[in-house]
Amino acid sequence: MNKKVMTGSVASLLLAGIVLAGCSSTSTTGGTQTTGAAKTDDKKPTLTMRLADTHPPDYPTVLGDKKFAELVSQKSNGRIKIDVFPSSQLGEEKAVVEQVQLGAIEFTRVSTGVVADFSKAMGVFSLPYIFDNEEHEWKFLNSADGNKLLDSLSASRFIGLAYYDSGARNFYSRKPLTSINDLKGQKIRVIQNKINIDLISALNASATPMAYGDVFSSLQTGVIDAAENNWPSYDTSNHYTVAKNLILDGHQRVPEVLMMSKVAFDKLPDEDKKIMKAAAQESVQYQRDEWKKFEKKSEEKIRAAGVTITEVKDVKPWQDAVKPTIEKYRAEYKDELAAIDKARK
Repeated sequence: MNKKVMTGSVASLLLAGIVLAGCSSTSTTGGTQTTGAAKTDDKKPTLTMRLADTHPPDYPTVLGDKKFAELVSQKSNGRIKIDVFPSSQLGEEKAVVEQVQLGAIEFTRVSTGVVADFSKAMGVFSLPYIFDNEEHEWKFLNSADGNKLLDSLSASRFIGLAYYDSGARNFYSRKPLTSINDLKGQKIRVIQNKINIDLISALNASATPMAYGDVFSSLQTGVIDAAENNWPSYDTSNHYTVAKNLILDGHQRVPEVLMMSKVAFDKLPDEDKKIMKAAAQESVQYQRDEWKKFEKKSEEKIRAAGVTITEVKDVKPWQDAVKPTIEKYRAEYKDELAAIDKARK
C-alpha cells in the first residue's frame, strides 16, 4: 500500500470515530459526565478506602457492607470507592477496631460487644435479656436514644454510621445442653468484654475470652466446651459440626455497628460526610432483609445436620440466674437502660 492510500485510510478512520462520538448520548464537560439517562459516573475513583469484616463474603453483614460501598459510589458519582475485605483479611475484630481508631483502616463492621471495650456506653447491649424481642430492639435502635448512642462513639474516635441486625444469641456445646443446669462448669468462649465474663460466671460456667477466628479449633480440640452466637454464625463458622448441642435461650440481642474512623471522617469535605451517613442508613433495610433470609436458611441447614436442639419454653429461670449481672451494671448504664425500657412502652 502506498503512502497516499495509507493516509486516506487513516483519515477515514478518524472521521468515523468523530461521527460515532457525535452520535453518543454521553459527553464530558469540565470532568462531569452527562448522559441521556441518569447513571453512576464511570470515571476512576479519586479516593479509595477499606472496610473490614470478620465474616465470609456471603454473610448478611458483609452483604450490608457491600451495599453501603455501592451506595457511596453511586452518591459520589464514582469518586469514592470502598473496598470490602471479608473473612478477617485485615485482622481479627478487636485488632481491626484498634486500627480503625488510629485511622489505619477507614471502616469496620463489628459487634457492639467488641466495641464495648472502646466505648463504655455500647456495653449496654451485652447485658442479658434487656430486649423482649426483635421489635423492641429495633424500636430502640431507630429512636433518638439509639442514635444518641451511635453518636457517643465519637468520644472514642469512631463515627457510628448505622446499626446492622445480628439476631439473638444462643449457647451451643460439645456436651449435652438441654437446660440451664447443663452449663455448669463448662468452659465457654465469649466476646472479649467484662460483661460477658460476668454473665458466664452468673451461669456457674467458666468464661474464656477468645478471638472469633480461634473458636472452631478450640472447640475441636476441647480447649473450650461451648460458645454462643446467632444461627448464621453457628452455621458459617462450622461450629455446628464440632459443637452439636444447641439451646435456644436467646440470652442476648447484640446489634452490629458499621463505623468509620473519626480520623478519616474528619478529613472529608462536608458533602462526603453526608454521603457516608446517608449511604449507611440506606443500607440498613437491605442488610436486615438479607439477615432474615440467611437466618432461616442457616436454621434449616443446622436442623437437617442432626444437631440436638432444645427450645427454651420458660426463660424466667435464665433471667433470674443472670439478674446479678444486670444489677452489677445498672448504675453504670442507668440512662441507656431507661431509654431501652422507654422503647418497650
